[in-house]
Amino acid sequence: MKININKIYSASAIVFGSVFLLNCEPNADSLGEQFFADSMVQGEQKSYGLIANNLNNNDTVRVDATRLQYASLGAFDEPVFGMQKSSFVTQVRMDAYNPDFGTNAVVDSAVLVLKPLYASDSLTTTTDENYIYPEGNIPAKKVVESYPVQKYGKTKIGGKTLFNIKVHEVSEFLYGNADPIYSNKIVAYNTLLGSKVFDGQVNTVKITKDSDASALWSSTVGSLRIPLDASFFQSKIIAKKGSQELSDASNFIRYFQGVRVSVDENDGYMMKFTPTDAQIVMYYKYDKLENGVNTRPQKTFNFNLGTGNTQFSQIQYNRNSTMVATAMGNINPNGDSKLFLQGMGGPGAVLKIPAATIAELKAKYQNEKIGIITAKIRLYSDVTVWNNKYAKPTDFLFNTKNATSFISDINTLTGAPGFQLIKYYDIDKNPAYYDITITKSLKDIVEKEEANSDFVINIGSYLKNSQTGNFFGLNYHDRAYKPNRIVLVGTDANNANRAQLNVIYGKK
Repeated sequence: MKININKIYSASAIVFGSVFLLNCEPNADSLGEQFFADSMVQGEQKSYGLIANNLNNNDTVRVDATRLQYASLGAFDEPVFGMQKSSFVTQVRMDAYNPDFGTNAVVDSAVLVLKPLYASDSLTTTTDENYIYPEGNIPAKKVVESYPVQKYGKTKIGGKTLFNIKVHEVSEFLYGNADPIYSNKIVAYNTLLGSKVFDGQVNTVKITKDSDASALWSSTVGSLRIPLDASFFQSKIIAKKGSQELSDASNFIRYFQGVRVSVDENDGYMMKFTPTDAQIVMYYKYDKLENGVNTRPQKTFNFNLGTGNTQFSQIQYNRNSTMVATAMGNINPNGDSKLFLQGMGGPGAVLKIPAATIAELKAKYQNEKIGIITAKIRLYSDVTVWNNKYAKPTDFLFNTKNATSFISDINTLTGAPGFQLIKYYDIDKNPAYYDITITKSLKDIVEKEEANSDFVINIGSYLKNSQTGNFFGLNYHDRAYKPNRIVLVGTDANNANRAQLNVIYGKK
């Protein structure tokens, strides 16, 4: 298709060798990639089919603390990808060692506290003006602010949104926090420490005295509190006062080796929480004489489940009788008609530019002196098997196969006005589609004889420094806790939405 590339009107340019990229042509990308600083260039737009096949990641991904900005918890089952279930395993460390709990210390209660991501704009408030605070039977007011957690999957199961969350004691040593851990790691656990029927809401609780409105108690904002067995902490912690087991971190993580947080159900939704904020709070009373009276005040002791601990997500699958299982067992290196992409260790895809396409573009470059203005891979969602309301991914991890650094388009163009490696369109519709910029990569192949390497695409986003806007690095991404999935159209000559390479090139 012929296109006109109008007179350049941008004052800035990015140079790829002898080729300038300037803002002018709306059919190119948002940078308006241009290749000659001239008043008029005759352009041609052409589409080429891609060889696209599924990539089996063996349902594993690295999930140790260095990869978990967030951790996931829950389960989700649907017929295309099957069941995916995530649990959280972590060591436990004391906030202070060799603690003195006082005389006749007795545990009142203990809770494990998580802080899931929640919808802060969906607040529900309930107030109990006649609440009696149990410590001293004090007339009080109790205000509970509730927020729904952010969910991926089903918001209701049989008309309900309930998960049975369980906390177990880990019964094996979890080693150092620098060790790489993958999502299929099995860990032994035994004693049930506590449980909670979770309704999908996190709460902030504030209790104030009726007499003077002074604070009696409050919880952290948007917290999920799971009650734990007080008798366990009485015997495991309080009764061991002065022991070697509580003397330092090295002894303690071998004595109380960790906890595993999981859900009973195999269907529902995935939610995310910040593992650095996870903690156990133990409430206890001890003897304290004041004016000859034993007052037995209540104190708290915290256990850190976050920073410094070995921690990871444990991700399980059931692929029985699913389309993705069939696809993974029949990958065609010459192209699959449907591409199954799933986060948290699920499959990805390989995209290849056919050798004949590269040969054609090289011939045009050498014989017709063309310049590649823009090159994008376009991928459409498949409406035949993935026509639903589940949130589609808005980004991908995209690079060449076996890469040790970012794709050259990121290295060259990050920070340039308007540049996005991946743009999405009609994301709330079926089909949605994505454009992936590979202009620099294709120019290097055609003009500099670089290798025509396969591209690999997975669900996920590269993480950026919030201050500079720069990517942290190739291994810093959210794939370990990104629950999205999608089916894309692959290599299918009879489908107008097939995986394709769209190139705009021009010449004077």
